Amino acid sequence: MVLSKIAAASLSAVGALAASSVSHAAPLTYAAALAAAETSSPNLQARSLQMDGARAAARAAGSLPDPKLALGLDNFPISGPPAGRFNGDSMTMARIGIIQDMPNGAKRSAERAKAQSGIAAAVAAERLSLREVHVGAAVAWIDMNYAKARLKALDDLMAGLAPLWRATPSAIASGEARPAQSLEAQQMRADLEDRRSELVAIVGRSRAELIRWTGDPDADVAGPAPSFEVDPGALRAGIERNPRLGAQDAMTRQAETDVELAQAGKRPDWSWELAYQRRDPMFGDMVSAGVTISLPIFASRRQDPILASKVAAAGQARAEREASRREIVAQLEAGLADHLMHHDQWRRSFDVLVPLAKQRADLETASYGAGRAGLTDVVQAFTQLANAQLTLLDREAAVATDAARLGLLYGSDDQ
Repeated sequence: MVLSKIAAASLSAVGALAASSVSHAAPLTYAAALAAAETSSPNLQARSLQMDGARAAARAAGSLPDPKLALGLDNFPISGPPAGRFNGDSMTMARIGIIQDMPNGAKRSAERAKAQSGIAAAVAAERLSLREVHVGAAVAWIDMNYAKARLKALDDLMAGLAPLWRATPSAIASGEARPAQSLEAQQMRADLEDRRSELVAIVGRSRAELIRWTGDPDADVAGPAPSFEVDPGALRAGIERNPRLGAQDAMTRQAETDVELAQAGKRPDWSWELAYQRRDPMFGDMVSAGVTISLPIFASRRQDPILASKVAAAGQARAEREASRREIVAQLEAGLADHLMHHDQWRRSFDVLVPLAKQRADLETASYGAGRAGLTDVVQAFTQLANAQLTLLDREAAVATDAARLGLLYGSDDQ
């Protein structure tokens, strides 16, 4: 009963604040906040451009190098009777030709594989950024939603306690309460006002975060928080599909293609050349063709050290991937433990603490009516009830935040 009243007051507070706001033309529901964050995020725009760049670069990967134009003057005499004359020797000729380098097939294949791994890395980075954007927007929305609900509930509770606070001096004057008890009432009121100041600050901070993620300078929340379901088994089963591991897998594949490129460097490349040679008309023109082959015969000093470096880098990438997997597992288990703790605390507030505080307030009220309790006892009981009700909302917000974070970080991409 108490929780339903608090929830109703919370939702009505959110609705009233949203309806009365002039500058906030379109308060955001939870789903709308995530959608706005997704469409306006500079991080996602950067990742999309990264992916476009990787795909564009992949079209050229493994292609043959550009051909080369060769120009030259062959066999020009510099001594003897024909020295210094272009038509004084039958072998003097102007040459024009084309040269085409032909990297070995393994190298070109490795270049194409590296380009594809670059695309996979860009896709994984985009998926990871999308989750981070969703988590940031979700937490900001939940924080603001519950902070505004708690603020409204606190204002209502303080308004209900105001008559009791105002009556305390009269009780002291009539001798029903000791003078020192007025100080206790003032202290309890100051504690609630401190809590209100904290809630106002939380609303401001969460609004700033919501503006950051959605890009809406007048960001506000509307509607209740959604119901989040946490399935530990499904979350654990989805660890290998986590985008963080996808990014590590892509980095590992890139390192492995670097190894393949280094191995291909130990194979010979070749090139061909075709040239036309123009001589003096009295001698006739000529055509030449040739092939050049590289000779990687000093691999121990050139290619092998590079290959060893790339092999070590690939091993490093695989080790870092395993370290990331263990970190994700640990973070998931820690998050599930926190969620279970917060849920237990919320249930304890709902089932025990709030009902006890309500029962105490009722009993103190009855005792006051029967002359067996003072007004300050009633004030203290209702102040503790207010704190219990606010704690209930605090714990409900923690449960919702945990569930949203777990689902968005470790669940499927469809969530």
